[in-house]
Amino acid sequence: LISYAVDSIGRMSVLIKDLLEYSKVETKGKALAPINFSVALEQAVFNLHVAIELSGAKLTYDLLPTVMADATQISSLFQNLIGNSIKYRGKERPEIHISADKKGDEWLFSVRDNGIGIDSQYFEKIFDVFRRLHTREKYDGTGIGLAICKKIVERHGGKIWVESEPDKGSTFYFTIPDRQGNILTEQG
Repeated sequence: LISYAVDSIGRMSVLIKDLLEYSKVETKGKALAPINFSVALEQAVFNLHVAIELSGAKLTYDLLPTVMADATQISSLFQNLIGNSIKYRGKERPEIHISADKKGDEWLFSVRDNGIGIDSQYFEKIFDVFRRLHTREKYDGTGIGLAICKKIVERHGGKIWVESEPDKGSTFYFTIPDRQGNILTEQG
């Protein structure tokens, strides 16, 4: 009984922490400023270095652009997406690749992995708060991580989605508007 109570208290603590992070996306977000997304990604990788080492994950990424954003939130976004790639890995060593391409007036970022994948019927649902596709015994977590990702991307004026097949990995895409032209105009 004591073990059950301690476990419940631990889960409740994590849940409260995640809910606070979710609520702070809008209320505690910093003003958007030009940030180097490679630096934000490196911060996320630093935060995840133990999980990366323990899983043997191979993480590669292209040179990422400088875009108007909140550095802390972008780092959190990368940390959630990479963390999920490690958590939901298949039998193979996790391989994760991050890239960005300029598409019109926005940047299209992708986080691709070789994990367990997601059935298409869940593509929209996974971004809902508390939406879990697996039992807590199989994969820990609160089901808030992707909801936080969605809220961060939307705060930046972008969209997030996934393309995936079960047992063939997933690619999470998100867009961030390119506001660099406005920066140059205002400064120049």
